[in-house]
Amino acid sequence: MDTFTLRRGRVPLLISLPHDSSFIPPAITARMRPSAHRSPDTDWHVGRLYEPLAQVLDASVLRPLASRYVVDLNRPADGHALYPGQRETGLVPLIGFDGEPLYTVAEPVDAAEVQQRIDDYWRPYHQALADELARLHAAHGRVVLWEGHSIRSEVPMLFEGRLPDFNLGTAAGASCDAALQASLEACLAAQTCFSVAVNGRFKGGYITRHYGAPASGVQAVQLELAQRHYMDEQTFAYDEAKAPAVQQLIEKLLRICLA
Repeated sequence: MDTFTLRRGRVPLLISLPHDSSFIPPAITARMRPSAHRSPDTDWHVGRLYEPLAQVLDASVLRPLASRYVVDLNRPADGHALYPGQRETGLVPLIGFDGEPLYTVAEPVDAAEVQQRIDDYWRPYHQALADELARLHAAHGRVVLWEGHSIRSEVPMLFEGRLPDFNLGTAAGASCDAALQASLEACLAAQTCFSVAVNGRFKGGYITRHYGAPASGVQAVQLELAQRHYMDEQTFAYDEAKAPAVQQLIEKLLRICLA
């Protein structure tokens, strides 16, 4: 069963988009509330933002074929919390970002099904990610893993107020070299179109934290985008007029990773 797509590039850059898909298998949607069927918490259109840039740069791109509602690829397989003490949606989410239940029954997913989803979706994605990092590292002696994410500008369950537009996460500096982080920060500080946060509410999820090993030549960076600058957050429609400005800044950041 194919559960991801991988475009292999030639430069030492892998773009991972673990929340890119909104597809939920029918056997799962049959037990879900109608409001969950469209997977509203998808990182909408990040593939559309990144794929053209990856082609120009000849970077690798890894994308899943199933929604984060099936299993969250940016969570550890043992289910431990990424942000202890804060409310989260978990490895196999039972609630959405609005805090409402996704399923029609109180205990819809037993331990056996959780394990099956890990085996069917989580492990293949992470094996592909690890293999591609190893391939690029072997070819170049270094590699940058770029985690591309997006989210609604306002999600009261997760953070107060409005989220900054570009949210850079490096696990508080642990997942990449200080020099790379400084260069990325300088690029973001040099522009005036978007607000910026570095290691704020979004410091990097499991993938950034787990794979980032700068001492070994593997650097990992997460970018969480506020969706309002490239799409309509209510209808999920892509905004052809706004998106190019977002893409242009992302391209500058990616080029820094290759410098």
